[in-house]
Amino acid sequence: MDRPDLDDDATGPIRRITDEVSPSPARGASGTPGTPRKPARRTPPEGTRRRTDTGPQRVQANGARRVPAGDQRTDTGPQRAARRGDTGPQRVPAETQPRTAKKPEPQPETGHGHGHGHGHGPAAPASKRVRLLLIWLLAPLALATVVGMIVLYPWGKPDPTSVVPQGTPVAANITATNTGPCLAQGQVQVGDQSDPNAKPCLTVDLTMTDGPADGKKLKLTVPIEPSTPRFTAGDAVVLAYNGGNAGDPASFQLVDFQRGTPLLVLAALFAVAVLVLGRWQGLAALVALGLSFVVIALFILPAILAGENPLVVAIAGSGAIMFIALYLTHGLSARTSAAVLGTLASLALIGVLSAIFSAAASLTGLDDSTSTLIGSLGHGIDSRGLLLAGVVIGALGVLDDVTVTQTSAVWELRRANPDLSWQELYRSGLRIGRDHVGSAVNTLVMAYAGAALPVLLYSSISGVGLGALLGSEEIAQEIVRTLAGSVGIVAAVPVTTILAALIASREPAGYLSSTTKAVPSHP
Repeated sequence: MDRPDLDDDATGPIRRITDEVSPSPARGASGTPGTPRKPARRTPPEGTRRRTDTGPQRVQANGARRVPAGDQRTDTGPQRAARRGDTGPQRVPAETQPRTAKKPEPQPETGHGHGHGHGHGPAAPASKRVRLLLIWLLAPLALATVVGMIVLYPWGKPDPTSVVPQGTPVAANITATNTGPCLAQGQVQVGDQSDPNAKPCLTVDLTMTDGPADGKKLKLTVPIEPSTPRFTAGDAVVLAYNGGNAGDPASFQLVDFQRGTPLLVLAALFAVAVLVLGRWQGLAALVALGLSFVVIALFILPAILAGENPLVVAIAGSGAIMFIALYLTHGLSARTSAAVLGTLASLALIGVLSAIFSAAASLTGLDDSTSTLIGSLGHGIDSRGLLLAGVVIGALGVLDDVTVTQTSAVWELRRANPDLSWQELYRSGLRIGRDHVGSAVNTLVMAYAGAALPVLLYSSISGVGLGALLGSEEIAQEIVRTLAGSVGIVAAVPVTTILAALIASREPAGYLSSTTKAVPSHP
């Protein structure tokens, strides 16, 4: 039987559908004409899916059903027309049209549209305001480093040479050795006339493998001293050729072993280990290491040998090494720039402390190696400045480790909680740095103690008291190196942390994710 309330009127079947989804009057109130008290439930046509609306999808007060974005419900007939709002005779009133558009979520400001995670690098690009801040801070320092290297480089000056003849290195192989009395070339011992108190000598038969007497055999006599290396048959050795007659054994002196092959194998093993673990970043680290040696060999050493102030040269060279190593290894990012700033500030502090306390302790820097260098140059050199330069360069590697770790910690804290203020970031990063600084200081102390181990052993058997031992030139130098470098490392933690916190807190949240790379939006 046909229901009278479902009869078609001027609005057609659409009127019937909107009547069915309209809210019912209050309980106990009489219905209005044309509006049933209990709307009839319309059975969907066969072949369509029945849907039960709950929560946000329940019937709204204005009579429209909210349809979530992405709804794939298949509707036919009048139901589809009701939601589409078709024009014509079946136009749906505005107050009954459904709101199906989902409000877009805000995207981080990238300058290109919207961001997508692609995992293209360890650090996202910095925002414009942070880039400008870092440029204002770092550009003068980078410019000062470049200008300092240009001014300090010995342009047009001849390469320094040693005034003490060192001889030309020549390679040879030992074929046989014999221990006996020390006899000059051509002498022969007759009977047993040796002095029991005389020191024996080692007679070595060699075959030259390069140089002016390549392929020729040679016999040399070497006094056996406690400091003399123990040569045996089969050793590959290095001779010093003084430029005389290549056939005269007096023109050669046995000085050392050949170590090229073991060192190359070890260097290859080191490179493979770095590449296997670090991959592309390991390759960048190896390139940065090579460039660091280039700066030392082509700038620091020639400038110091030319008579420039060793401390100033070391600071300029260390700045260049730091810029190259950090940016090449860790990428051009805001966090790397914060590490650069922290490293520079700590290096300056180490240089100032070393200069103050080396002067206060009246350190001359004239140890055995420095005395040998001055004798070879034939002129004076700032030995105390050379000591300070060694302190700065020696602390650079440990400082890089500390500053990069601190900036990474601060950035991760900010990324995990973008609502943290710079004060909260500083306090949290400082707690992490306290755990790191102890091991870093211990690393520096052990490095200097290992380098000065012979001096420590010699001083321990000298028979003097502990105070005199610690106050000796050799030991006092190592103490100043260790403590000045350690103070700089300790100071690097709060200095770098506060710089990183101030910079990271100014970064919008969209730039903090290490896996976010902004891509242009398409119209």
